Amino acid sequence: MARLGKIPVTIPDKVEVNIKDNHVKVKGPKGELSLQCSDTVTLDIVENTIVVKPQSNSRVGEQLYGTYRKLLLNMVEGVSNGFQKKLELQGVGFRSQVQGKSLILNVGFSHQVTIESPLGISFSVENNTNITVTGIDKQLVGQTAANIKSVRPPEPYKGKGIRYQGEYVRRKVGKAGK
Repeated sequence: MARLGKIPVTIPDKVEVNIKDNHVKVKGPKGELSLQCSDTVTLDIVENTIVVKPQSNSRVGEQLYGTYRKLLLNMVEGVSNGFQKKLELQGVGFRSQVQGKSLILNVGFSHQVTIESPLGISFSVENNTNITVTGIDKQLVGQTAANIKSVRPPEPYKGKGIRYQGEYVRRKVGKAGK
């Protein structure tokens, strides 16, 4: 895992990458993303790969070039395949539905909770309890899924709430009765 920044990012055939003054634009079949990189790293396109290198004698560049390499990899993967996060609602009467571009949650409150979808993010609901958040920006998909989960995080006694698919929720024993 050390020095992953040295591995170049391969560019698929259907993806187009433009680099100008450390400003990267990645365009693919699913959309377009851009990133402004620091001056402490240099970016080059060599034979359908993006090579990220730290500037010579730049300690900050050595710290950041692995991060920028991963950000570029996520951009290339996002515009070609996209990202998705799946959430589950668990609890009696917990339901969700998509209305236009917003997600409406009934999760045990006296009111419905409406979550507007950010630009580039879409919601889909299967059998009222499984939510899928999709988009091309990995950070935005994860943040939106975390915002949905924060409406009603799973509680440790009954396990009711919104959780990621496959997430293990540690359960506690209730207080002992007499």
